[in-house]
Amino acid sequence: MDAAHATDATAPDAFEAWARSFAAPPIDLDPPSGADLHQLFHGGEVEADLHERILASSARAMGALEVGLAEGLHALRQGDRLARLGCHLDDYAREVLDLGKRAAESLAALGAGLRSRPLLREALRSGRVRLRAAQAVLPVAFGEAEAAWVEWAASGTVREVEGAVRRARSVEPEPDEDWVRLGARLSDDERLVVDAALDLAGEVMPGSGRMERLEAMAQEVLGSGPPPGTPSRPADPDASQPLGAAFRPIGGGESARRAVLERETEGWAILERTPGWAAPDVPLDESAGAAEVDRRLRSLARVRKGWDEIVGSCAAIVKRSRMHVQLGFASFRHFAEERLGLDGKTVEQRAKLEERIWRSPALQEARRQGVSYERLRLLAQLPEAEIASWVPRAKALTVIALRRKVEAETERKMRASHRMGVAMPKRIAAVLAAAFDAVRALAGAALSAGSCLAFMAARFVETWGAAAKPKRTRARKVRERDGGWCQVPGCSHRATHGHHIIFRSQGGGDEPPNVTSLCAWHHLRCIHDGYLRVSGRAPGELTWLLGGEPWRGPGMD
Repeated sequence: MDAAHATDATAPDAFEAWARSFAAPPIDLDPPSGADLHQLFHGGEVEADLHERILASSARAMGALEVGLAEGLHALRQGDRLARLGCHLDDYAREVLDLGKRAAESLAALGAGLRSRPLLREALRSGRVRLRAAQAVLPVAFGEAEAAWVEWAASGTVREVEGAVRRARSVEPEPDEDWVRLGARLSDDERLVVDAALDLAGEVMPGSGRMERLEAMAQEVLGSGPPPGTPSRPADPDASQPLGAAFRPIGGGESARRAVLERETEGWAILERTPGWAAPDVPLDESAGAAEVDRRLRSLARVRKGWDEIVGSCAAIVKRSRMHVQLGFASFRHFAEERLGLDGKTVEQRAKLEERIWRSPALQEARRQGVSYERLRLLAQLPEAEIASWVPRAKALTVIALRRKVEAETERKMRASHRMGVAMPKRIAAVLAAAFDAVRALAGAALSAGSCLAFMAARFVETWGAAAKPKRTRARKVRERDGGWCQVPGCSHRATHGHHIIFRSQGGGDEPPNVTSLCAWHHLRCIHDGYLRVSGRAPGELTWLLGGEPWRGPGMD
């Protein structure tokens, strides 16, 4: 696993040969028991160090593969390739490549940037610069400054490189952000009021999520001011203040300990250096079709999956053991970025999922049946007793359709237990906590979080209800019927257009079964440019054709 791979992969056959040569080695990935973990990390350092070295080398392989994916994703954005595949880039990445939206967009941006940065591209592809460092210097490594930034990326820590980039761009560092979860119990009447206000806030702020809508409701209360003689929090609430029992911490950002530990460990000098892996070459000229780009990306994704399983298993073992702390890292995320050269949040989430799989025979069986990582993440949110019954749906649905069904089931259970839970940054939670104080002061009573929410909701509806009430046009009624989402299989984007299944020019009418909801890109680019067709009756009897062939969505081959 320590040898660098440098096989040329320019020709189709050579590319497939390269993919086979890059395949992950067979490693026992059975979930370790508590006794296994104890033996690994308390029975001697040799076994523990082995897992850490395997993780470090596998991460370098993952980074090399993601360089290839970055260039392929950029190629996919060119011309009409995405339209021919029938999907947005983020949906393609999630459904076909098993990549989340944030990772896919970041890789595509890297692929685009490497086109005009030959020195950075060569250093990244050879393994001399790691993926995380290359992404950090991308905004500044161009022109005459490129060579210097490449050397900086190759020799500095991620923290040092990111700091230098911020200084070069005169950008202030973003503060570490803690997240909390608001938990509240609501009576049936209170829930009705809160739901009405959330819906109304969505009309006032299109595209907003639940936490932004709650913040708007809180700001409405705070803007009214407290009654005379009552205490209140500052107009600009301080997130460092206690928030109250309704808010529970669910994770936070990094501390300033990173710089201290880097100095104390002399850049983790005790750790064995891991050789780089040469990334695959994915050259595609302008004449390459969407099918060719798609084929290469799928090949890379299949190889990446093998390495991902090794990274997930070893990362969970290292994280559980807290070996990263003993090695001198501020957190596991710090370890992932500096030692592994990958996105820390992504590796942390992957390790967390692996630990959940260890505890779940149902998830282990789902993985044996080939359920993808993105689908496993969704199934992991369910109670153990329910997972097995969801596996057939997970295999039959696109990831986005599965996500919506899991979220709907979770919401149903929350409502049945009269609970409401919303994750949010601590800065937003501080605004809500201040609004709760204001509501309690107005009521002169220690109201529950649920009652405070209902008061805020009623105030918001009273203020904005008449002004924001929209006309319920036929198109709007159709979008409400379809949940506000584009109905193209696998699309995660909001619907903004109503499409006539039988065109009006061909005699189609405005009756709801002849109209389906689409995002603008699918409607104008895919349907009206002739790449995608739909027939049948909305909402539940639609048949889709892509390139004239029946189609169930990306990744549903």
